Amino acid sequence: MKRLAVYCGSATPADPAYVDAARHVGRVLARRGIGVVYGGGRLGLMGAVADAALEAGGEVIGVIPEALVGAEVAHRGCTELRVVQTMHQRKQLFTDLSDGFVTLPGGVGTMDELWEAISWAQLGYHQKPVGLLNVAGFYDQLIAFNQHMVEAGFIRAQHANILIHANAVEALLDRMAAYQPHETVFAMKADRL
Repeated sequence: MKRLAVYCGSATPADPAYVDAARHVGRVLARRGIGVVYGGGRLGLMGAVADAALEAGGEVIGVIPEALVGAEVAHRGCTELRVVQTMHQRKQLFTDLSDGFVTLPGGVGTMDELWEAISWAQLGYHQKPVGLLNVAGFYDQLIAFNQHMVEAGFIRAQHANILIHANAVEALLDRMAAYQPHETVFAMKADRL
């Protein structure tokens, strides 16, 4: 993995554990020689990941819609800042530039990015690992809900392990590096759908 898209919140939560974890992710990725592709913001967890990766000598590529640049939230210190017109273009560029996806705590936008990465993997638009860093139990209920969708039959058995999760970034990256692509929906025969 040469680059990972990092999805996370632009907010700064009250609990410093989230910011500390984001900074740790940035440092670990830089130490492992893995570039960061992220939302291009300077605020919240986004800024913490980017700053820590840059401070550790890592590559950081920000991808930000023009409307957010105008709102002065763009991180001007990135290795490279790519400005796009739409959120759809932003997410496509995340996929094009990265070898996988890591999701840290965040809100609605972060969830949108995570579920799209999983959905695209199921359909075969990419065969990249999708990781979820469960900082301080933030995603316990989401992990349980994902398993519930599997058990209810809304996620096929062959797709049950697309979402890779761990409580520590080092373990998560190791699991992602060992990821074996699954059979995609497009590769299945119609009688098995």
